[in-house]
Amino acid sequence: MRYREACAAQVAAFFIHKAGGKLTILKLIKLMYLAERLSLERYGEPITGDRLVSMPHGTALSITLNHMKGLIESSPGGWDEWISDKENREVSLADPSMMRSPEESLLALSDTDLEVINEIWDRFGHFSASSLRNYTHSAKIPEWIDPCGSSSTITYQELFRALGFSPEKISDLLEKLEEQEQIDRAFA
Repeated sequence: MRYREACAAQVAAFFIHKAGGKLTILKLIKLMYLAERLSLERYGEPITGDRLVSMPHGTALSITLNHMKGLIESSPGGWDEWISDKENREVSLADPSMMRSPEESLLALSDTDLEVINEIWDRFGHFSASSLRNYTHSAKIPEWIDPCGSSSTITYQELFRALGFSPEKISDLLEKLEEQEQIDRAFA
């Protein structure tokens, strides 16, 4: 899938806003993975289109994590417009006045995206970063496989299988995602 940086930045901004303006990178990347996972489970579509990965401390969104670490350049309207550079393993909103309310401010996100991230915040927002780390590499997230100190890609097929979808449903979802990717490429 094509990575949607503006969506990733706005999901991050939502969680940081809910947390009061600052969030550790560890907690943020876990919340964002769980949101991407729930969107794929519920709607068969990602929010960000980021690459899902297993890492030593659980699951993550690969490109978004690199943005959080300041390792890649931001596109106009993307990461740097919404999120400040990391400081002491935390990120914050680049301009808190941009966040009037999620519905008014986060225009790259759909109503279903907002529903998913609200649900993830309600379910996991009170978790500490270390609790979320533990959660994302436990039996509750069966797609995570120990990458032995590195990282390994979690394919959509592996995720759908871990979510308990039937082979037929997995095939249908993968076909739908491929069609959407072709449409995205045609209009890119």
